[in-house]
Amino acid sequence: MAASRAEKILQTLRETFALPKWAVPRRNPFETLIVTIISQNTAGRNTAKAFENLSKKFRITPEALANAEISQIEKCLNVAGLYRNKSKIIKQISKIIHEKFHDDLKPILSLSFEEARRTLLELPGIGPKTADVVLLFCAEKPTVPVDTHVNRVAKRLGLAPANGNYEMVRESLQSLYDAKDYLVLHVLLIQLGRSYCKSRNPLCKQCAVNMLCPSKQLWDNND
Repeated sequence: MAASRAEKILQTLRETFALPKWAVPRRNPFETLIVTIISQNTAGRNTAKAFENLSKKFRITPEALANAEISQIEKCLNVAGLYRNKSKIIKQISKIIHEKFHDDLKPILSLSFEEARRTLLELPGIGPKTADVVLLFCAEKPTVPVDTHVNRVAKRLGLAPANGNYEMVRESLQSLYDAKDYLVLHVLLIQLGRSYCKSRNPLCKQCAVNMLCPSKQLWDNND
């Protein structure tokens, strides 16, 4: 029954939302890594602006960013949240990838999922979500990144335990869906979270999956 409802939710989301342009596998894992670091605690518009600023100032390569002045990186990222810390992390990671991995993340991504994930998590400032984004989008590894939207929506829809941590939510989603759907699932749950299943005052009456949502009654008076 749970799998059947889960599949109905995914099908409804496919019919409701058009996939955004960014919802495709990506060829440049280092750029994806940098964008994902910038995106932490930052709105999409500011993430895009910060990455644009960085791209105009530097080539987005490990060598270029490893040799960049930290103050110059900070100027590029100052529209993003926690930009000073992110600038420090980007320079540190770039230096490691340049010196230890010879500017190339592909050998890491060619490892098994578990080995590749462990190696990425050993880099400074890289948490599970950032590692999973790179693994899913750049290597098509079988994982579902859990950002704040995915976490909130999955729990409200009853697709993951209400008190589940990152790994519990990720593993719950992966147990309900085929690996071939992980990328689309990740993107569509984000779309739902941004459009209707908001953190505060979710728009349940307008939501396409409200009849499949066990949390709907908790929010019926909000919209």
